[in-house]
Amino acid sequence: MAELMVRDGTWTFDDEVVRIVPGRERGVHKLRQDLGEFTVPLAAIAGIAYEPARKGGRLRLRLRDGADPLLQVTGGGLPDEANPYQVAVDAARVDVADYFVDAVRQALMLEQIPDGPTDRYLLPGPSVPLTAAGVDGIATFDGERVHLEWRWNTSETKRHWGPRDFELADLEAVEWRAAAGLESGYLRFRTHGAKERLKPEHDPNSIELWGFKKESGTTALLAAAVAARLPHPAAGAEKALTTTALTAGSQGAPALTPPVPKTAGAAPADDHDALLRRLRELGELHRDGILTDEEFTAAKAAVLERFHTGG
Repeated sequence: MAELMVRDGTWTFDDEVVRIVPGRERGVHKLRQDLGEFTVPLAAIAGIAYEPARKGGRLRLRLRDGADPLLQVTGGGLPDEANPYQVAVDAARVDVADYFVDAVRQALMLEQIPDGPTDRYLLPGPSVPLTAAGVDGIATFDGERVHLEWRWNTSETKRHWGPRDFELADLEAVEWRAAAGLESGYLRFRTHGAKERLKPEHDPNSIELWGFKKESGTTALLAAAVAARLPHPAAGAEKALTTTALTAGSQGAPALTPPVPKTAGAAPADDHDALLRRLRELGELHRDGILTDEEFTAAKAAVLERFHTGG
């Protein structure tokens, strides 16, 4: 096991997960402290590096795109001091940091972990319930429902709508953006079918954000907690592709699996193996929620029929 203990936090690695515990000293960003202790499975890691500096340096963990709902929803908008995947290393711990990097890299190589994007979240996201305050409103999330309350300084448009409540089933996505220059940031809850995009100060589904104060960082955690409970962005695209291919296959057009040549009697051994692989693929898509029960049943029946007809 590799372990790095510094004032900024403690990282441990046991060949399967990296456990990250933020420091509790004054200089540690509030977002990291609010997120608390969490673990990163090896399968979610794309790489790790130690960046030397004049005094000590910084250890950075790079995750696969789409693995973590916090990184997914913030889109790289977290400032360095709030990023939970980096830790400041004291000069006296540089050798330990190098050893830590070697241990993680060796495990990634041995397990042959791909560094490409994922189609599902490999981390559960922040714990709930959560309350987060913005400039003109306060959001709460209990794991099933989002509630928005407006402050005294909110716009007339938002006051007209009054407090807002959203069930997870109402939401298509949650969006978080940090302020940039004179442009406000926002925490926005996008409902199904919503097309109109209002400015955050007038959008009744948004809380306006100014800058990135330590207090407002909790809005990013709340956004990540909601995102973790919504369908993964890549899963929708994969499901659409799979469904289109299955439909095309039923109409005689090319499907995802190459056509199996028709022969008399049972399928040849090579085709038999291809059909078995297809069944396993369908089972994985169904288990991951990409295929519904009805879609899985229909696709499985079509494959089984090809076992008996040989084409």
